[in-house]
Amino acid sequence: MMHKKFLTMFAVAALLVATGCSKSDDDDEDGGTPPPNTTLQGTLTENRTLTADKKWTLKGYVYVPDGITLTIEPGTVIVGDDSVKAALCVERGGKLIANGTAEKPIVFTSEKPAGQRAPGDWGGIVLLGKAKTNRTATPVIEGGLDRPYGGSNDADNSGSLKYVRIEFAGIAAFPGSEINGLTLGGVGSGTTLENIQVSYGNDDGYEFFGGTVNGKRLISYACSDDDFDFDFGFTGKIQYGVVIKDPNTVDNGDDNNGIECDNDGNSGLLEPFTRPNLSNFTFVGPNNASTNVRHKYGNRFRRATRFSLRNSIIMGYNQGGFVVESDATVTAYKDNLSAFKNNLVHAVANPYLSTSAGVMTSAAVQAKAESEGSVTYTNPADIKLKSPFTIANPDLTPETGSPALTGASFTDMDSFFETVTFRGAVGTTNWLTGWTSFSPKTNNY
Repeated sequence: MMHKKFLTMFAVAALLVATGCSKSDDDDEDGGTPPPNTTLQGTLTENRTLTADKKWTLKGYVYVPDGITLTIEPGTVIVGDDSVKAALCVERGGKLIANGTAEKPIVFTSEKPAGQRAPGDWGGIVLLGKAKTNRTATPVIEGGLDRPYGGSNDADNSGSLKYVRIEFAGIAAFPGSEINGLTLGGVGSGTTLENIQVSYGNDDGYEFFGGTVNGKRLISYACSDDDFDFDFGFTGKIQYGVVIKDPNTVDNGDDNNGIECDNDGNSGLLEPFTRPNLSNFTFVGPNNASTNVRHKYGNRFRRATRFSLRNSIIMGYNQGGFVVESDATVTAYKDNLSAFKNNLVHAVANPYLSTSAGVMTSAAVQAKAESEGSVTYTNPADIKLKSPFTIANPDLTPETGSPALTGASFTDMDSFFETVTFRGAVGTTNWLTGWTSFSPKTNNY
């Protein structure tokens, strides 16, 4: 969600630097002997490497400051302390190098045993960089972290995350100021984000506050609030995004959308305009398996934002598929400053919805989308994905004869985007297999 407050939470971690080591007295969930348990807290004062032979615990808010690099080996498990809500914050000038592999993903999760974990058991990961935002003053990241972000270096490098899972994160410092699964404030394009899964987050899966960072193969699974939230002048690129809603997991205090995208909280015309450049996403809503009114829209573009979404699939959202709100947002789409092209669109109600009928009616939005390669469906089964609504074992691979197998177009798109024929996140090769987890409430780490 868009947040307008940047206040400071109570201190949850001492400013003292402390690194403690102790043997865990809990058995591993597979019945074996657990590795030594090492605790991180406070602010790091030197480069550190977290090794896969230990299980690491974040206690309170842990900071990686300017000039310090935290490296995490493939296969490492990091848990968040539940009694003193934990989060990992990489400050401007700090770096996180967390490069797992498909065989050995890095897992950030709850310290609770399998079957007892829940959304909000810990905070999440926060990356802060020096890239541009559209704030007139240096902003401070929300969630009680009280750290500045943004600057003028759009190529800034905050590190690298590859094959990383982030589970059961998302806490509120106070209403309207939360930590998400992965929060990115002013993060630059020198940063690498590839093959990341956020699962059962208690707030947004990913929130981008300005910045220029790019990503490929990003998954948001069963998160309570928005899955991809773009604010404050974000202009990065993402290809191959997956959103899967659990009908039974919803934030009852906020609307739950696949995308929520704002220029700022006041519909201002500040520059750079928020304009995410997105291709090959698959958005899977609850498809009326839940009638909770908070299950809302596939895409919600509002508050003077701009956008480009192409070659993607929206299906199963209860109240709307492609939704544009505010005169400035709809005008930008009408004037081709925003793009919605070559997408497959289904919603239980309102596949297309404009709240600014004086600029463009919903029917006019649909006509423009269909004239630019999008196709509208009344039955999601006609899109012919193998098993998109099976929450415990989803399969987004197109079936033989699926319209998703063809129809993608990359005309006039940046070279960052790989040219493929299929629409949606998955073609004939399912890149989600092996390193992901779609039953983390019971899964061993």
